[in-house]
Amino acid sequence: MLNPRKTHASLRYGPYLFKHNQSPSAPPPHPIKLLKLSADTKNLKFGKLIHAYLIITNRTTKNNALETNSLINFYAKCNELFTARKLFDGMRQRNLVSWSALMTGYLHNGFSFEVIRLLKDMVSGDAVSPNEYIFAIALASCSHSRRVEEGQQCHCYILKSGLVFHQYVRNALLHMYSKCFSFQEVMWIWNLVPGNDVFAYNSVLSGVLENGYLKEGFEVLRRMVSDRVKWDTVTYVNVFGLCACLKDLRLGLQVHGKMLMSDVECDAYVSSAMINMYGKCREALNARRVFDGLRSQNVVLWTAIIAAYFQNGCFEEALNFFSKMKLDGARPNEFTFAVTLNATAGLSAIRLGHLLHACTEKSGFKDYVTVGNALINMYAKSGNIQAANKVFSDMTLRDTITWNAMICGYSHHGLGKEALNVFQEMLVAEEYPNYVTFIGVLSACCHLGLVQEGFCYLNQMKESNIVPGLEHYTCIVGLLSKAGRLDDAQNFMRSMPVKWDVVAWRTLINACHIHRNYGLGKRIAEWVLEMDPNDVGTYMLLSNMYAKAKRWDGVVKIRKLMRDKNLKKEPGVSWIEIRNVAHVFVSEDTKHPEHNEIYEKVKELLTMIKPLGYVPDTGAVLHDVEDEQKDHYLSYHSEKLAIAYGLMKTPSKAPIIVIKNLRMCDDCHLAVKLISKVANRMIIVRDTNRFHHFQEGYCSCADYW
Repeated sequence: MLNPRKTHASLRYGPYLFKHNQSPSAPPPHPIKLLKLSADTKNLKFGKLIHAYLIITNRTTKNNALETNSLINFYAKCNELFTARKLFDGMRQRNLVSWSALMTGYLHNGFSFEVIRLLKDMVSGDAVSPNEYIFAIALASCSHSRRVEEGQQCHCYILKSGLVFHQYVRNALLHMYSKCFSFQEVMWIWNLVPGNDVFAYNSVLSGVLENGYLKEGFEVLRRMVSDRVKWDTVTYVNVFGLCACLKDLRLGLQVHGKMLMSDVECDAYVSSAMINMYGKCREALNARRVFDGLRSQNVVLWTAIIAAYFQNGCFEEALNFFSKMKLDGARPNEFTFAVTLNATAGLSAIRLGHLLHACTEKSGFKDYVTVGNALINMYAKSGNIQAANKVFSDMTLRDTITWNAMICGYSHHGLGKEALNVFQEMLVAEEYPNYVTFIGVLSACCHLGLVQEGFCYLNQMKESNIVPGLEHYTCIVGLLSKAGRLDDAQNFMRSMPVKWDVVAWRTLINACHIHRNYGLGKRIAEWVLEMDPNDVGTYMLLSNMYAKAKRWDGVVKIRKLMRDKNLKKEPGVSWIEIRNVAHVFVSEDTKHPEHNEIYEKVKELLTMIKPLGYVPDTGAVLHDVEDEQKDHYLSYHSEKLAIAYGLMKTPSKAPIIVIKNLRMCDDCHLAVKLISKVANRMIIVRDTNRFHHFQEGYCSCADYW
């Protein structure tokens, strides 16, 4: 590490280089040393002064290799690659240092292809034999750009030259193969030459983690422990990362204990890796303890603790940390904004999302892909799919996550046609779909009822070597169920070698409820309750089916079973955000300060929609009471209260966005469709299943949800 006092003392001699009649108390350092200090401190202005001095003293001629090499190194480290290349091209005779300095500059600035091109020119043009350092740089560039063919060519040259036994080269080879090839090939290189140091282990661990080889990473860790290799900070970062990916809290605690007993400095990178590990292992409080125990926090650490709380579903706490970070004076980076926007999406806090969007533009992060992806996710989950599409359309660079966010966003809003159009655009853009992409695509097919197309996409997955998972097969169950092919859906579930979860079976039970096939629904529900006797959702679906069939004895039986097991239905809650304040409602709510006016508004709306054919769906009431009492229960469901308040408090053209924690009942769905027509408003309701877009008396779900 540079000593700041020494650096400052050396740089103060600069002016004396140009004044021959003055001298400080001690002779000034050599210009080459000052140039090196300028490069190490990235002091472009001072380095240019030294360059000017070398020019006027005639020490930058084409034959002065030492001075020119120092200048190339200086300009390359200051990211002035054009000037460095100009000096390099003007040299009559280059040595290994000349090539190494320029190649390192290109590598650190992300121009991996230029590094490979320089190596080819070096070997064929100047006939200079690369040494171990040149090959280490070339292999690093192959790793960064994943240029497999060039990496293998370098490997062949290394084997011919006998440089494979150099530790630098061997570690670079391991790193390249671990990033670009399978674990077996990495192990082949690993066993080719004996003698593994900590850098070799770090290279392999980093590579296998990046490629998702978690079991193999654990095997590398086991070998590292058995070889008694001394760990450094990079090792701890990698191993904490492995624990996080495996979600292995026990191993993480052991590694944390080992680190505390070692002499390794717990820097920001190790601390952030620890916080990330505890966050991924569902231990947010331990992550907080690590964070609070640090003497100082930088943007990396703040981002890590925000992410830890976000990953554990503690969205409000994550946003509170973002506010504390701003008060602490730390400037958020693109990753901080991405995590915070995703936490905002978890709360569907659209107003806060707008503020964060403005902050990203003001901070200059608008064009970062990670930020764009988070913005699409935030707007889609907050109910504004048009804003999500605008962000998507304005992005100049997109990755697979970008396309997935837009496809899944459209699917979640029930806009299947738009989701499939984006998928086709993705294929035209030659972006490869992945596991998540096909969840969105199959969900879109489910919304549109495209049974044949859904099975085609499932086969396309297999042809693309993507193994379908439970989510994809659940989409197929939903697709067959929506088409009314309930027996086919049941046979599909029985025939597939998949461990179905309760959600998948509930999808079929809900379809039986919608299609009024109560016999099949009852049989499946009873079978599911044998698997999971405490599943409240299945009890409620079974109770709903009994109520629809006016089997009140069945409703009473289900309620008694739930009471005996001490199971309670989650109360329905809806909320609407108006002028940065979230207004929360429950059924028949009288706690809101304006509840009298809200009730009057609900009555007015119900009176307005009755001439359009609205008749309360009393079958949705799970109580055997008089019809008049049932009408009262239905009139003041939480979403009706929230929508009425929104109509009272928002401008006449503004869309109303309501979030509900449970599935919308049939009566509310019918009522809101008609309210959207009489009020001439776009009303968006997000329930536990999807977004419903109500407009002109229609819903985007086509009455199937």
